[in-house]
Amino acid sequence: QVQLVESGGGLVQSGGSLRLSCAASGRTFSTYAMGWFRQAPGKEREFVAGISRSGDITRYADSVKGRFTISRDSAKSTVYLQVNSLKPEDTAVYYCAADPTQFYTAVRTAPSAYVYWGQGTQVTVSS
Repeated sequence: QVQLVESGGGLVQSGGSLRLSCAASGRTFSTYAMGWFRQAPGKEREFVAGISRSGDITRYADSVKGRFTISRDSAKSTVYLQVNSLKPEDTAVYYCAADPTQFYTAVRTAPSAYVYWGQGTQVTVSS
């Protein structure tokens, strides 16, 4: 089992940047692929970005490609999401999640693949 705690959200103007962090504790961090999801009011939770257990494979939703960057630091058991060029439509609660995949280079996008979830951090982008 792993516990996930997100931080770094906030209110930012359109075009601004934030760095979201997700600290993991419990079972060995390297046994999980990690993902970031978001959920806006009245909408379903959607995949934003994911990174493999190996750390060298990443995937992004088309809506964030070129603006968001996911990374992981195994020494700190932390995954990051650098979010740049923010738009009002990026406003949502952002969740960190852990996928106990057995495949070292897999990055899955379905929420059902992720077993452990953080509590979320709010990102609000004003126009």
